[in-house]
Amino acid sequence: MADQNDWDYSAQNGPSTWVSKFPMAGGSRQSPVNIETERVESDHEALSSKQLRWKYPATASRSLVNPGYCWRMDTDGEGTFLSGGPLVDDVYKLEQYHCHWGCSDSRGSEHTVNGQAFAGELHLVHWNTSKYNTFAEAAKAPDGLAVLGVFLKVGKTHEEMEKIARLLPYVSHKGEVVEITEPIDPSKLLPDDNGYWTYLGSLTTPPCNESVTWILFKKCIEVSHHQLNIFRNLRKFSRGEECPCHENHGAVINNFRPPMPLGNRVLRECGSL
Repeated sequence: MADQNDWDYSAQNGPSTWVSKFPMAGGSRQSPVNIETERVESDHEALSSKQLRWKYPATASRSLVNPGYCWRMDTDGEGTFLSGGPLVDDVYKLEQYHCHWGCSDSRGSEHTVNGQAFAGELHLVHWNTSKYNTFAEAAKAPDGLAVLGVFLKVGKTHEEMEKIARLLPYVSHKGEVVEITEPIDPSKLLPDDNGYWTYLGSLTTPPCNESVTWILFKKCIEVSHHQLNIFRNLRKFSRGEECPCHENHGAVINNFRPPMPLGNRVLRECGSL
């Protein structure tokens, strides 16, 4: 993983510049993408033959981190699993989950649907334990990672997300970490409808490895405007460092990569909505 100083979401080091430092970012299997629902192939039979299944103990969430470009929850993968659907029989373990958001409630998601952005996007990052021994090894393989994507829309306060929001002031600056003492259940951050879109893509942050099977839930979860504002209060510089105030007063906002060309990849869907 590159040093954070090598990339960010600013005009100088933002997504349009990544390919010069991270050649993989110019590949043909990059993420995110715009999901054009008219181009999606229905594959209910094939995808439903192995229903998507997951399990996350509430104790899986271990520490909340500010890496300087988002908030990230590092997890203890023991007892977690994701399998079925496009992953078929391979078993994936949860490594971490994190979020992307914008400067306003009308933008912030990485993927878009028919050109529409959402207020934010939550990513649960898993790695293939059936074929690989470590997350780092899996991250270099075409079938190494699986990411569950959840769109956020503004509405009522989300109870499980509120547990995270309450802790964010303790990691307000880059490099800060807080250990989790109250259980935070990742499964409660998923929508109550399992319909999804899936395609083969990449990590959306450098080095943009083309190793991800994306599974994007069609249904959003609601979070409050206040909760999103707490996300926007994170700072992308370390405590004691001078604020890079020319860039959004040093705040972590608009931390999303724009959609990349789908090319000849196939978008498939399973389930309702």
